[in-house]
Amino acid sequence: MPSIVTFAEHRDGRLRRPSLEAVAEARRLAGALEASVHAVVVGAAVEGLASELGAHGADTVHVFDQPELASYATEPYARAVAQVIAAEKPAVVLVPFTSMGRDVAPRVAARVGAGLVSDCIALAVKDGRLEARRPMYAGKVYATVRWEGEPQMATLRPNVFALGAADASRKPEVRKGTVDTTARAKVASVHATASGKVELTEAQIIVSGGRGLKGPENFHLVEGLAAAMGAAVGASRAVVDAGWVDHQYQVGQTGKTVSPTLYVACGISGAIQHLAGMSSSKYIVAINKDADAPIFKVANYGIVGDLFELLPKLTEAAKTYFAGKS
Repeated sequence: MPSIVTFAEHRDGRLRRPSLEAVAEARRLAGALEASVHAVVVGAAVEGLASELGAHGADTVHVFDQPELASYATEPYARAVAQVIAAEKPAVVLVPFTSMGRDVAPRVAARVGAGLVSDCIALAVKDGRLEARRPMYAGKVYATVRWEGEPQMATLRPNVFALGAADASRKPEVRKGTVDTTARAKVASVHATASGKVELTEAQIIVSGGRGLKGPENFHLVEGLAAAMGAAVGASRAVVDAGWVDHQYQVGQTGKTVSPTLYVACGISGAIQHLAGMSSSKYIVAINKDADAPIFKVANYGIVGDLFELLPKLTEAAKTYFAGKS
């Protein structure tokens, strides 16, 4: 039976949503390919994650649970995934298009001689082979890509592929493995920012601010609306370059690519570099005083007005709405 292998990324003892999306997509493709689904999880004290991967569609979970793997290191993680690929000889390999996935996927592809298609937003099976759709030229066009040879390897854009309900009755087979943990570069320490904020690339709602806010002292208006909606905070490149917020908040071609259900752009003109990072959002709401701003061309809903008047009102309305739902 052919197989599909996915790479499961985790953080702070929990699987990241893009990893579960990859497993769910593998499960969907498995029906058309008549394939089994394998997931690879690498780290320390990660065996307990196998049940959740099984609930989302994995038939077999390959666990590399070693103390030396507690912190991510490119070489041993890539070895572990390549080791499973060499043993299973899968038809398809799926990796989340996260920071870690973008690092490990090309190295795995080089090790196993696979063709790699990055940042896929749709996958289909035609004539028994995989077909992918991905953006090119900063999202100006979309390409349909097919592979020659196997494994057919792809990285999947987060928040694009459907994540169905977990089935707790699904119990995966767990296979334990070990891998050479030597690495030329190792993590010495991790300095994390304050916790409690929503991860930008995994958020279902994002509120982003742009130069229309006029100064860093007004960025709290965006943060307040985001907090009221339970959303992540984003920013345009102009705001980041000006030093108003850290680069981790930047959305766009040179920042993060996001695909939330709802993207609220506040005072963002809509330069092509910014659109490249958020145009795949399901619903886009734009707030700008310039009726001719390019952002309105991609927005589902637009508000032409003064954001200094609108954002406080929207924040209060959001607080009232969500308070009524809790």
